[in-house]
Amino acid sequence: GARNGFIYGVKIRFPHAVVMSVLFGRGNWITRLQAILRATKDHGFSLAKFVSLYKTILLLQRKVNGGKERECDTFIAGLIGGYVAFGDRSAVNEQIVLYVVSRVLASFLPRARPNNPTSSALATEAVVRPIPPDARYFSVFAALSWGAVMWLFKHRGETIQPGMFNSMTYLYRDSEVWTNLRTLLWHNK
Repeated sequence: GARNGFIYGVKIRFPHAVVMSVLFGRGNWITRLQAILRATKDHGFSLAKFVSLYKTILLLQRKVNGGKERECDTFIAGLIGGYVAFGDRSAVNEQIVLYVVSRVLASFLPRARPNNPTSSALATEAVVRPIPPDARYFSVFAALSWGAVMWLFKHRGETIQPGMFNSMTYLYRDSEVWTNLRTLLWHNK
């Protein structure tokens, strides 16, 4: 599990860090490369740590409970693993946690009806397939999310995650300022 956590973290973070460094990075290329490698290492090790802790805690719980897994065991293992692996605030951990929380919140949306109505009755743990959200509920979720974030940006900007705040500043404030063709078409301020 630790190996897969590390490899997945590297596969996800490295391309993201390269793109962000090229587009928005500050400093010389050596500094940018160091930031890319640091973020990639942090992401890989954090996921490796989480997967290791999660699986170890599940094994310990199963052993304590006579070989049986209780429904709450995954939550408890995730809670402890999340606190230990992602509890220290860093830019990488914050992005990972925000990614996870957005997926958790979206999981509460009602699901679209599967093409085969009997498929859910036949589903076992080995063949579970995600069902996308019902489009009507997703539209409301999207509208509420964007309405809320735009209100927060305007009235409580200090509460928004820094990366998102910077993106929103570029999109909604910097776009109002330009002095020549270059700043109009490519780079504001």
